[in-house]
Amino acid sequence: MGDGTADRTGYGTTGDGTTVGGGVPATGRRGVLRAGAAALVLGAVAGCTSGSKPSATGPGPGTPTPGTATGTPPGAGTPTATPAPTAVATPLPQPPLWQPGPSEIQPDVKRRAVELVAALGAWPPGGQGVEAARARVAALGLPPALADQAGPLAPPAVEASLEVIVAQYGGILADSASVLVVCRQWTRGADGSVAEGGTTVDVRLSRAAPRWTVTDLHPGVAGPAAAAPPPAVARVLAEPRIELPPEAAADLRSGTVHASVPEAMLRLAGPYTLSVSVVRTGHPLDVFGTTRPSDHPPGRAFDVWRIDGMAVVDPATPRQLIESFMRDAAAAGSYNVGGPVAIAGAGNRFFTDDTHHDHCHIGFDH
Repeated sequence: MGDGTADRTGYGTTGDGTTVGGGVPATGRRGVLRAGAAALVLGAVAGCTSGSKPSATGPGPGTPTPGTATGTPPGAGTPTATPAPTAVATPLPQPPLWQPGPSEIQPDVKRRAVELVAALGAWPPGGQGVEAARARVAALGLPPALADQAGPLAPPAVEASLEVIVAQYGGILADSASVLVVCRQWTRGADGSVAEGGTTVDVRLSRAAPRWTVTDLHPGVAGPAAAAPPPAVARVLAEPRIELPPEAAADLRSGTVHASVPEAMLRLAGPYTLSVSVVRTGHPLDVFGTTRPSDHPPGRAFDVWRIDGMAVVDPATPRQLIESFMRDAAAAGSYNVGGPVAIAGAGNRFFTDDTHHDHCHIGFDH
């Protein structure tokens, strides 16, 4: 998923005065008087020309000011200041809505989750507030009360736009699913300022006709940043070969992630470019469909959805690349590596299933 930014500036116009002039024959006393009168008239006309800019230093010596009796002909206007240009607000990025590819398992499940998150996390100027959000949700044929669970997706902003970086499964079973919608969001405040942030939303769905329906959503809220991140975390945040969405970066800054996670990221960033989807915040507490605690909430796991710029779910991505990545993740200390490739072996630390068809899971037990 990419981002886009845009920038426009306001513009204005200014008028131009017309310069007039000419010679007046000075023959005799009458000619001198006529020349003086003409000079006075021309001076008054030039001073009232439409669009002339006011002087930065004020009237010069002998210049008439409004309300002063002069020889100005009747009907002459008073100079006016040129209006200041009207500021044009910088438009928010408007990335296209994420769409599942044809190789997805149950692609409409992901599409349904993304549609809801986009409806809750983006609105035009004046479209803020829970009532407007409920209307957008209802237009999707989903329960309007889901808008009440939006949390950090619906900050008090006059306008918002949203990019879905990726939607990956937190779990997929025959009749239920968890879709982790990884977002970047831009919001405009009442003063016109623009802020960038994002969250990861665990969207829960159940099978229904004609389409799956959403039953709950759980937007993630990362903890506050630690005073000083550990050296390994600082290196990860500065490493261009490790792509982090907003929530994953916030997890690392919070100091709530085990040291094994950034150390493995750095080791894998040697031979690969890796796009991380989830670290801890936004992931289900338990392995989906079980009561077994997940390694993500304690900060002992991370997921990768793209390797060397190629999506794990894309069948065009070489299976050998994914298998090599999974083996290198195990060599980096992971005891539990999941992905779309089945890797056999004694004392196997690898697994595959429908949930991990679209990403690689890298978990640690220490």
